[in-house]
Amino acid sequence: MRITLISFFSFNIFFYCIYLTFHVYVASGNCLVDQQSLLLQLKNSLTFKPESSTKLKLWNSSIACCDWIGVTCDSKGFVIGLDLSGESISGGFDNTSSLFDLQHLQKLNFAVNNFSSVIPSGFNKLQMLTYLNLSYASFVGQIPIEISQLTRLVTLDISSFSYLIGQGLKLEKPNLQKLVQNLTSIRQLYLDGVSITAQRQKWCNDLSSLHDLQELSMSYCNLSGPLDLSLSKLENLSIIILDGNNFTSTVPKTFVNFKNLTILSIPFCGLTGTFPPEIFQMETLSFIDLSFNYNLRGSFPEFLPTGSLQTLRVSNTSFNGSFPYTIGKMRHLSEIDLSNCKFNGTLPNSLSNLTELRYIDFSSNRFTGQMPSFRMAKNLTHLDLSHNHLSGAIPLSSHFEGLHNLVSIDLSYNSINGNIPSSLFTLASVQKIRLSFNQFSKFDKFIILSSSVVNTLDLSSNSLSGPFPISIFQLSSLSFLDLSSNRLNGSLQLDELLKLINLTAIDLSFNNISINVNDANANQSSFHNISTLNLASCNLKTFPSFLRNKSKLAILDLSHNQIQGTIPNWIWMLPNLQSLNVSHNMLTNLEEPLQNLTSNLISLDLHNNQLQGSIPVFPKYASYLDYSMNKFGLVIPQDIGNYLNFTTFLSLSNNSLDGNIPDSICNALNLQVLDLSINNISGTIPSCLMSMTETLVVLNLKMNNLKGFIPDEFPPDCVLRTLDLKKNKLDGKIPKSLVNCSALEVLDLANNNIHDTFPCMLKNISTLRVLVLRQNRFYGTLRCQKTNGTWHKLQIVDIAFNNFSGKLPGNCFTKWEAMMSDENQSDSKVNHVRFQILQFSQIYYQDSVTVTSKGQQLELVKILTVFTSIDFSSNHFDGEIPKQLFDFIALYVLNLSNNALSGQIPSSIGNLQQLESLDLSNNSLEGKIPTELSNLSFLSFLNLSYNQLSGKIPTGTQLQSFQETSFIGNEKLCGPPLTTNCTSTNTSRTTKESVVELDWQYIFSGVGFGVGAGLVFAPLMIWERGRKWSNGIIDKILIAILPLFGLTYTPIGNDDDEDDTKDDSNMTDDSDYNEDENDLSYQRLYCVFCSKLDIINKKVVHDSNCTCYNSSPASNSTNLSDSYSS
Repeated sequence: MRITLISFFSFNIFFYCIYLTFHVYVASGNCLVDQQSLLLQLKNSLTFKPESSTKLKLWNSSIACCDWIGVTCDSKGFVIGLDLSGESISGGFDNTSSLFDLQHLQKLNFAVNNFSSVIPSGFNKLQMLTYLNLSYASFVGQIPIEISQLTRLVTLDISSFSYLIGQGLKLEKPNLQKLVQNLTSIRQLYLDGVSITAQRQKWCNDLSSLHDLQELSMSYCNLSGPLDLSLSKLENLSIIILDGNNFTSTVPKTFVNFKNLTILSIPFCGLTGTFPPEIFQMETLSFIDLSFNYNLRGSFPEFLPTGSLQTLRVSNTSFNGSFPYTIGKMRHLSEIDLSNCKFNGTLPNSLSNLTELRYIDFSSNRFTGQMPSFRMAKNLTHLDLSHNHLSGAIPLSSHFEGLHNLVSIDLSYNSINGNIPSSLFTLASVQKIRLSFNQFSKFDKFIILSSSVVNTLDLSSNSLSGPFPISIFQLSSLSFLDLSSNRLNGSLQLDELLKLINLTAIDLSFNNISINVNDANANQSSFHNISTLNLASCNLKTFPSFLRNKSKLAILDLSHNQIQGTIPNWIWMLPNLQSLNVSHNMLTNLEEPLQNLTSNLISLDLHNNQLQGSIPVFPKYASYLDYSMNKFGLVIPQDIGNYLNFTTFLSLSNNSLDGNIPDSICNALNLQVLDLSINNISGTIPSCLMSMTETLVVLNLKMNNLKGFIPDEFPPDCVLRTLDLKKNKLDGKIPKSLVNCSALEVLDLANNNIHDTFPCMLKNISTLRVLVLRQNRFYGTLRCQKTNGTWHKLQIVDIAFNNFSGKLPGNCFTKWEAMMSDENQSDSKVNHVRFQILQFSQIYYQDSVTVTSKGQQLELVKILTVFTSIDFSSNHFDGEIPKQLFDFIALYVLNLSNNALSGQIPSSIGNLQQLESLDLSNNSLEGKIPTELSNLSFLSFLNLSYNQLSGKIPTGTQLQSFQETSFIGNEKLCGPPLTTNCTSTNTSRTTKESVVELDWQYIFSGVGFGVGAGLVFAPLMIWERGRKWSNGIIDKILIAILPLFGLTYTPIGNDDDEDDTKDDSNMTDDSDYNEDENDLSYQRLYCVFCSKLDIINKKVVHDSNCTCYNSSPASNSTNLSDSYSS
């Protein structure tokens, strides 16, 4: 092996010497005079900055041109290569340039300049060119067709950034086909940023003739799709870069046929469908980027150990599934970016085998389980596992030991618990540590390196307890510290933080810490770099006066403290202060004078204090102003609008303001949220306020004394989302122009005197979520005949206490899709109906609404998008309850009380599994309470009183947990919790019904039998011969049949015998005969009852345990009943 290595090294030295000799010979060759003259002419024709030039400024006639930097000559002295890249050349050149007289030129590089002109058409004169690079040189306009005549070109690069300023290069006439049709030798084609005009996938066909093409880069070329199979003909392709086009198609499986493919880059291309997983298994592939194709689905296959993959990016796609364990076989992998996808499952421990890893971003997925170790990845610089579902503790305090190149780690927004590992703070290169929104409970005991370069430490929103960790004071490079929203306790001297001289931002808000401010120790140099200071809920009693000299302070939050008295004047004089929040204190006034308010203040929050007097002057450039929940009185200044030129949010709600709304407020042209609610404002609504809804998104004037009509002045391009006018004295109708507000989400007109029909016109506003018309004078039906609009987002409807009538339109309810959603709300993100005030900020306007739930009126200060409620109570609706209402499986509250509804409660009420409150009282509902109602496990309020319900209340369910008042007023209803006994009531009722039924049966049977018997037996009684004949027939039948049933029958005898007996016997004999006949009749009766007729098998069954006795009637009376009952 030693001999082999020495031989190979000697060969390389020999080859390098030959190359160096050749290069020196060529570069030092005699430069032809005409070549040098042409180059000097070129230099003089170009405009460049000498101070930025490293080549042109050194060209002069005292040195042979072949020795000039950027010039290459052949052995005969002809210039064959010219490299003027990065020379800051401007102004361009034309077809008369001496450049085009360099006929032997083979390589030309003008990249990275600032020509700002069109590409000259004279390039066709340079027929020897094999390499032409005009990239990023600020050329504009049409690419000349003459370039297509350079048939020897192997490399063509005309990439451009000029499209970013709207003046880029373009390929229209000629088009792409004309440009490349003669470039049959081309191997590298780079047209990034060139606007190419081609119909759909035609550009693929235009390139299919370039059989030798190896590298294709056409990013941001306005190409469209789909990706055509004709690309597969370019089987020599090794690099495909098509970023930022709009293909809107799938990725062909034929890409697997590119046997030499090393780079595949197609981010931001609108790709759809499922990505072929086999591409990940291509052995030559080293770089793949599919990011920001939001609708591209896919998953990872099992990775092969022979793979060459180094960079894997699929961020911001719809890739899902688990991470295969075989990822550990990709030994060359250095970068993985899976952020903002839908991956799940645990992170495989095999990731620890990837020793070449430098960059990992798995953020915003659904990974679970513990965090694996990356200790073997010694080159790791960036680790981001934030916004997942990782849990458990980090196993060892030495978990991060050895990661000496780690610069940034982000584990925020998980559920990791336990101790914060000390090894994090011993890493020499780590600068940013973000562990917020976890469940860490304490620090490991650790020693921080004196050479630590940590500049960002975010441990906010955890469960850290105990005193303030003093070891943080050792982080001398720290500039950003956030420990907010933990459980730290004890006290802290603010001046102790002075040790951190580089601090620019600190947030200790919402702990149990008491911050003590010692202004005497805080000199003017303290916190001289501080720009953000957040001390909300830190038990502060006064304003830290040392801040008066902090000229760099931009954000100050002292809210939720115990500061009393006056807001000091100096706070307005801080020159760079942009945001001030002193809300939720006990401040009573502002120190005068206020004329010198800082001109840079953007956000001012004074709400929830006890500030009195007139409204203070507004900062000139403020965008966010919240003066609500104070005691400001008097009237709104008439010139208020003159101070709101830049204001987007203004809240004066919940004060004691009187007077009218000034018209000048309409001069605030940038206003998006205006909240004047809960005051004593009177007069009418200025019509110009409605005209402002071209920009105004939220208008809240509720709970004032406004009167008159609602102005019908909503513009065609209305952007209003919330209109809240409840609890005023408004009358008239709903303005028809409100239909122009196509983004309306909340409309609350409750407790006014509006006299109108149901607003069917608003059905065309598909965004509506909350509709409250409660306690007005609305009338008519809810049917909307001439509209096809739907309210598929509608979630809260309250039209109670009006004069609506007619039947509830079931067909209309089928379009209320938000109430039918079966989404699992525990898995979904909890959202509110709200509006973001400032872009990129966390400040929102929260909509509120009053709903009647569980018999009480509740103020929902935050409207969850999953909360649904229907209140149609106290109107004049009749007819049955539409079955469509019981398809609202997401419904929480249903109130139909105080109407004239009839019919039964449908059994489909069992579909409402989310229902918490149900009120159907004071109607005319009848029938039984459906047992399905008892299956509503979340039902906590029920009122079915004062209807016509009957039967037994379903037992063994939670219905018995409700009060008796939930069922009273239903006379035929019984069972717990009512005191009415169902057994006695039902028995007596059943008996009465049965008696009535049997009486009619006996009556009809008796009448029929009597009439029939009379018709048959009346003639026989008169006709003696016929009577004898009939008796004989009956005797024969009985003698033949009764023995079959174990019975006996003795004929009575004929009339002749009877006559003889009568003649020969005396009174005593007659008496004896009658007694025997009576005995026989009892005997037959008793024996007959021992037999029963089996209707099903059509036979008589005799009871063998029953015996016929010759006993007296008196003795048989009891036995008769006993035998029958047996």
